[in-house]
Amino acid sequence: MKVGDKVDLIIGRISRLGFTVLINKEVEGLLYKNELYVKLEEGDEVVGYVKKIREDGRIDVSLQPIGFKKALVENEIKILDALKKTEDGFLPLHDKSSPDAIKYQMNMSKKAFKSAIGGLYKLKLITLEPDGIKLVEFSN
Repeated sequence: MKVGDKVDLIIGRISRLGFTVLINKEVEGLLYKNELYVKLEEGDEVVGYVKKIREDGRIDVSLQPIGFKKALVENEIKILDALKKTEDGFLPLHDKSSPDAIKYQMNMSKKAFKSAIGGLYKLKLITLEPDGIKLVEFSN
């Protein structure tokens, strides 16, 4: 197992730092709660990524892919998918939306959301409206 590897996680008990997880049904690891953008419960099975292997052998994991470029592309795809699922290709979220609104609707941090919409805007796939973002040439 190495940093960046995609792994299967089973959510364990919660601690003050986050959740203990069972990685690939073999090894225990830690998923920090300050990096979570989805609600998890003990026993949930999710896909994660090896974030760090500590000197003492302990493993930190994340639900987001490791590496800025990979995460950015995945977030851009997530936003495009959300826009395509709406009737009018519009999401009432923008760079001034609250972090909680973005976390609740998109399951990502505000920083990740702003980076992704910046990329989509540069690619001319979305327009920035006063009250949200809109797909260019939306067709259902």
